Amino acid sequence: MNMLNGYIDLRSDTVTQPTPEMREAMTRAELGDDVFGDDPTVNRLEEQAAVKLGKEAAVFVTSGTLGNLASLLTHCRRGEEVILGDQAHIFRYEAGGSSALGGIAQFQIPNNPDGTLPLDRVEAAIRGDDQHEARTKLIALENTHNRCGGTVLPLSYLKQVRELAKRHNLKVHLDGARIFNAAVALGVDVQEITQYVDSVTFCLSKGLSAPVGSVICGSPEFIAQARRYRKMLGGGMRQAGVLAAAGIVALEKMIERLAEDHVNARRLAEGLADMPGVTIDLERVQTNIIYFDLTPQVKVTGEAIAQRMLEHHIKILPGPARRFRFVTHVGVDHRDVEQVLLAFNAALKD
Repeated sequence: MNMLNGYIDLRSDTVTQPTPEMREAMTRAELGDDVFGDDPTVNRLEEQAAVKLGKEAAVFVTSGTLGNLASLLTHCRRGEEVILGDQAHIFRYEAGGSSALGGIAQFQIPNNPDGTLPLDRVEAAIRGDDQHEARTKLIALENTHNRCGGTVLPLSYLKQVRELAKRHNLKVHLDGARIFNAAVALGVDVQEITQYVDSVTFCLSKGLSAPVGSVICGSPEFIAQARRYRKMLGGGMRQAGVLAAAGIVALEKMIERLAEDHVNARRLAEGLADMPGVTIDLERVQTNIIYFDLTPQVKVTGEAIAQRMLEHHIKILPGPARRFRFVTHVGVDHRDVEQVLLAFNAALKD
């Protein structure tokens, strides 16, 4: 078993704990004042992240939400517009920050089931210099796409978005919270993905197991302005190298093992698909995220199922309308998957 604090925790890959190597690195980290730019460990993390993602510069931030917000503020002025999906994390789960704090309009387009945006609808949504309309400045994508099931955007699609953006003089930002899951699933270097975007954020604190932090990558000019917004938003940290040290270990040691999480998610999804009362689209299970629903024949509520699972030391989150999301990570191994399947099958019973 590979339990976290005595529980199998499927609520999110944000629950991952820093590895022993990360904890050791944190205790030994060489520190400075990051706001002054002289924390050597933060500087090293930013340099490594930029190189790995094929960009010229990077800035360490506290969270993916802050990373996306600083990126949108950098790309768009007040009254300008970003095109994004109606299932995007930026729209759904980031408290309307770009609108509330940046005055940025959001044009939401319904996501396809695979997380892509219909290109014809994106192009039709682009607005120019009409004084009645917000100027479109940015297209924001998400890869992997959380609410669409952890799906991976095809490279051919990313290329098409890039070409569309160039035709209309727009920038492309990628919410790449789980971008390394996408790269592992595609079997490509992450730069094969990031070559098509102007800026990208990725999380260290999800599947990569670091305790805190995300990184924004882009051009030197873009990152200089994003760093300014980081400070404005209260995200400037001082001896942040103690956190960055774990991020360095994450980049160096935790990426390739993400494939294990994908294998465990697939096994879990296939086991759920065999249960009466469960509906799941196995084509959408491409990485470490699983979404599924209960049919009307299951009379037990989602909340009751979650409580029954907790009695088996398994943590899950019931969603609205009896929809569930399970997320695998380093804290869930193949034996845990089998235990979850047994417990969930039992929990479905009246």
